[in-house]
Amino acid sequence: MPIFRLLPHGCSAARAFRIKYCGLLLILLLPLASYAQTPDAAGPLLTPEQFLGYKLGAQFTPHAELLRYVAHVTAHTPGRMKLVRYGKFGKEKPGLIDGEGKLRDLSGVIDDLAGAALSPKSLKKIAQLKTKNLPLVKGKPRIGASVGKVGNFIAVGLNYADHAAETGAAVPKEPILFNKAPSCIVGPNDPVMIPKGSVKTDWEVELAIVIGSRCSYVSEADALNYVAGLTICHDVSEREYQIERGGQWMKGKGCPTFGPLGPWLVTLDEIADMQNLDMFLDVNGERMQRGNTKTMIFSVKTLVSYISQFLILEPGDVITTGTPPGVGMGMKPPRFLQAGDTVSLGITGLGRQAQEIIAYKA
Repeated sequence: MPIFRLLPHGCSAARAFRIKYCGLLLILLLPLASYAQTPDAAGPLLTPEQFLGYKLGAQFTPHAELLRYVAHVTAHTPGRMKLVRYGKFGKEKPGLIDGEGKLRDLSGVIDDLAGAALSPKSLKKIAQLKTKNLPLVKGKPRIGASVGKVGNFIAVGLNYADHAAETGAAVPKEPILFNKAPSCIVGPNDPVMIPKGSVKTDWEVELAIVIGSRCSYVSEADALNYVAGLTICHDVSEREYQIERGGQWMKGKGCPTFGPLGPWLVTLDEIADMQNLDMFLDVNGERMQRGNTKTMIFSVKTLVSYISQFLILEPGDVITTGTPPGVGMGMKPPRFLQAGDTVSLGITGLGRQAQEIIAYKA
């Protein structure tokens, strides 16, 4: 049946041709659209139907809408700049992953992905670089934590409504804050060591905020101007130390290797909607956590503003923002990590982590 017979009354042949032409091209774009639906992809991507809001009787210009959709696909598929740190532990160098997925060295531009290098001015300078002129890094070096020289490592408890429900806790009226020790920070794929005598080491996939500018008493409206970018944190937790030993939660949160960060630091302009990011965590290939940042009780901008009322946030400080449901403590019966387990986790647009769980060693 000719397409003209399917069109509403009053639709011109020229417009019908444009719709048919655009429809064929959109079909060619569908494989790109399907790629960006997973947490490995560069960001949430709408389907052609969602993007166009298409209705046969709607007044719009299909060719212009198609160009907008092509731009949307291009902006949300892999290949965009991602900032990294690479090399041996304690001797990491700054780098970036270019549009072809190659690791390039940034040592000639900044000393480290830390402190002043996270300022808006510095990040703008990096974004304007011709990446093809940066030195290629040979081999496959270790990827380190996505930010260096962290001063404050602040965590937020019970910040997902569905996670609060699984623990039986009331939804907090204000953010629950505690510290993780900066000394627990490791790379995204480094081994996670079970503490000496621990029997309740647990997992938590989390979205982490990296501060880019000195921040004190800021409003929610201005809060994001002080953020360098986002990364992934595996907020590894020892539940006996955290809950059963009295005092502050930090006792179960700062053990060595309990803070994998990375693999990338992604600036906010690269993220379509930070409050709509899918996240997951698997243990031994079994899906344990599946969530989305839209169920956060306190948003990214709310947390930055709130925390800045109580302390000064400095460039390189990290705020890890809470976890969705599916932690081992909430299972019936509870399930915890053991030496030999493997954990993989990821968030849309921010990459993946993978860790082997190892026994304590001095």
